[in-house]
Amino acid sequence: MDIEKTLADLTLEEKAALVSGKHNWYTATIDRLDLPTLMMTDGPSGLRKQDPDAGANDLNNSVQAITYPAAALSASTWNQPLMHQLGEHLGAEARAEQVSLLLGPGVNLKRSPLGGRNFEYLSEDPLVAGKLGSAYVQGVQSQHVGVSVKHFAANNRENQRFTASSDMSQRTLRELYLRTFETIVKTAHPATLMTSYNKINGTLNSQNKRLLREILRDEWGFHGAVMSDWGAVADHAAALRAGLDLEMPGKGQASIDEIIRAVETGELDEGTLDKAVRHMLHLLRDWEAAPQAGRYDHHAHHEFARKMADDGIVLLKNDDQELPLKPAAAGKVVIIGELADKPRYQGAGSSHVNPSELTTPLAALKDSGLNADYYPGYHLNEDETNDDLADQALAAAQDADHVIVFAGYPASAESEGFDKNSLMLPENQTDLIGSLAKVNAHTTVVLQNGSAVEMPWINTVAAVVETYLAGEAVGEATWDIITGKVNPSGHLAETFPLRLTDTPMAPTFGQDPHHEYYSEGIFMGYRYYDTHEMHVLFPFGHGLSYTTFEYTDLHVDGNARGATISFNVTNTGDVAGQAVPQLYVANHASHAPMPTKELRAFTKIAVAPGETKPVTLHLSRRDFSWWCERNHRWQADTGDYEIMVGASSRDMRLQTKLSMDFENSPAPVTSETYLTTIVQDPELLAIFKQTVIQPLANEGDGSGNPFVATDENGEAVALKDRMFLNMPLRAVVALGTSRQLIHHFIHEANQNR
Repeated sequence: MDIEKTLADLTLEEKAALVSGKHNWYTATIDRLDLPTLMMTDGPSGLRKQDPDAGANDLNNSVQAITYPAAALSASTWNQPLMHQLGEHLGAEARAEQVSLLLGPGVNLKRSPLGGRNFEYLSEDPLVAGKLGSAYVQGVQSQHVGVSVKHFAANNRENQRFTASSDMSQRTLRELYLRTFETIVKTAHPATLMTSYNKINGTLNSQNKRLLREILRDEWGFHGAVMSDWGAVADHAAALRAGLDLEMPGKGQASIDEIIRAVETGELDEGTLDKAVRHMLHLLRDWEAAPQAGRYDHHAHHEFARKMADDGIVLLKNDDQELPLKPAAAGKVVIIGELADKPRYQGAGSSHVNPSELTTPLAALKDSGLNADYYPGYHLNEDETNDDLADQALAAAQDADHVIVFAGYPASAESEGFDKNSLMLPENQTDLIGSLAKVNAHTTVVLQNGSAVEMPWINTVAAVVETYLAGEAVGEATWDIITGKVNPSGHLAETFPLRLTDTPMAPTFGQDPHHEYYSEGIFMGYRYYDTHEMHVLFPFGHGLSYTTFEYTDLHVDGNARGATISFNVTNTGDVAGQAVPQLYVANHASHAPMPTKELRAFTKIAVAPGETKPVTLHLSRRDFSWWCERNHRWQADTGDYEIMVGASSRDMRLQTKLSMDFENSPAPVTSETYLTTIVQDPELLAIFKQTVIQPLANEGDGSGNPFVATDENGEAVALKDRMFLNMPLRAVVALGTSRQLIHHFIHEANQNR
């Protein structure tokens, strides 16, 4: 397709049609110019291709597809190659169904554990979300299927999501909530981005020119199309002026008419409309659907879903090696919990997939090697305890060798569209777990949940296995981990706080229907808990294994461009396993408020028993930078940093100091420059003595000037007095030093730097 020729041939009405979606899931077709339609589907964790005549909210009327683990579990793999493979599988499935755009991944940060969409978002940390999201995007698009990275940006709350404003500082926005998108845009070049419903600092994101044009396109160099979330456009002409290209799902002829009217009245310049149309034409040309439907091996893809779940399930607790349960030696096992028979394996809302081959934990038990009796224990859709069910479960647990209780939320409790109001499991489950632990010390809790939960029973149970929402292979994967067929290697991509009240936004989250105040700033997630040295239930990055790993031989080499960090990881146990080395940096160089440490690199490696593997991680200048609002740029400061390598944000195995010289141009000296800055810089101090102190001394009259009095070494006393050092140059004038001398010093200082 000749883009410019096609653009010139389009009528105004056809242009208006191209920037307005059709029939929920399609772009417009222009038959006169042979412009095809593109179909898009939901798909962060599986294909949700719907019948063209089905309503957007008809969640169950979709093709059978593979239900992969939700993003919360996929992210717990910390495995970039595996995320690329997930993308490849999703891309192949979409291609077979003649889908052009897969609406995912969801990469917003998990600011509060109450966030309604936390199950379909990757992490509380922008590096983890950015790296894993990039791998996913590259995998999907390798199959000639485009993606729509969502939701751009700062979509961290569901209540009043269409109108609420995410209000925060520019530093917070840049360092946390935009950084994930920046990484994916620059690394993976996604076909499209999807704007979120919310506002940022009062401006609706679909109409946010600063966000869509100045940052996304001008700064980051994004060349794809920008589309809206469904129903997120309040003013179509204003959105087009701001940089939106496609309104979804469109309002039919009304959308076309409003664009034509806006152009004819001068509200919208046709050249601005042409920019959006040009992006749409590139989209039509580059991501055309497969010419005919294809096939893929559903069972093979199911097995990959099992592999993803195996790699992501997190062993949170394992006292006295309660797990694994080896079938030959497990003895009498009792399984309790309705979720074993009716599992939560996927999120609700637009993530809902019609599974191809669902295997429940109870159904998969027969192939696990374990012999066990099952008792429901509770009703999933009730809060109150059913005494008969609970009593039966407790009676069976009393003389069992091991008890495995499945616990989690009903689907109605976790969905897009609303936020949770508690981190507690339903009361009947919480009470049952506590009672089971009292009658049997060998109790393991298997969790099926979308995000962090409180665990008042944590000190009474022997083991906790976090499966999140594990996809259609939930049954096989759960027993793979419990029996040791697979050595767990998942690590949390979010912090589990002890209590909801411990979270920094607990007093304010969702309280104001119009504004969400990000008063914690950059101190979100582990950045908050670690800086405040708060106890947590499980820290960011935490995950246990059936083996042990030793970290040794740390070497660091830094220069003005960044640093290279190398070390060894040894498997000191007797089974093969995967380690997740995490590299954190503590900034001691900058004067701005800083977290105690921030994740800056990670990897995942397989290590055989007794084997030692070398690991090398690289840090760029950007990894040492912070967003300076005053200068509107990323700033890397010369000075001391600390390099820490560990298995979680609270489990550091290696650390060392690193001095970095970024060869920055020195900041100009002004009347606001403090004396302490001058004294700490030998070059500036010499100029100050020459241009200010020496002329004052030559005048011979102290006149009470603090720079005239000297100590026994002939040094000005004021330059060693902390009160005077904490003054800017303009204040020195008020103490009797002439304005001319200070201006002369400023001139000479800047001339010689």
